[in-house]
Amino acid sequence: MSHRILAILCTTLLLAAGATAAAKLLDNIPLVWKPTDSLGTLGPLNLGGPVISTALHVDLLVDARNNPSLIGENHENADRVLPVTTSGDVAAFVTDHVKETLHLGGLNVVDGPGGMTLSGEIRQYFVTETSTYHSELSLVLHLKDAQGKEVWSGAVAGGAERFGRSYKAENYYETLSDSVIRATYNLLSNPGFTDAFQRR
Repeated sequence: MSHRILAILCTTLLLAAGATAAAKLLDNIPLVWKPTDSLGTLGPLNLGGPVISTALHVDLLVDARNNPSLIGENHENADRVLPVTTSGDVAAFVTDHVKETLHLGGLNVVDGPGGMTLSGEIRQYFVTETSTYHSELSLVLHLKDAQGKEVWSGAVAGGAERFGRSYKAENYYETLSDSVIRATYNLLSNPGFTDAFQRR
């Protein structure tokens, strides 16, 4: 009898531990760069002349989102939405990786003053998880010449979608990272942006 009670107690404790682990929220997780895309996989870019030779300075983007720490939500259970929050600096993270991706695309990105300056706002940076992970990055950007005159402005977006195990930080990292690469690719594919380098 005592063995049976002990077995029941052990089973109950294991189930409780499993329920607790399953319910653990992705709260204040770090921001981790983990892309599965690259500029090369998204298609060719027609960049040349002033676009790649002009020194480009990228200002720190302004995070204009309503909740700076909220970067995702799990909606698999309509009765219980699970949030994903970060302790990281979203503005610095997105800015650094936009700069990195622009450099990989061939642009002459510099830390000091440049012939052109890119600035802007982050309007959305979020992953919605249902049966898949779907991320969206939305930026409003401004390009100015060395005299501070705006020569181009526009909205640029990038999104990514993937399958993955339920409510896993790794899948959030991958889709958030891919949205940065895709938004930067869309910027480099924007004729208004590239033509502005020709007209300066």
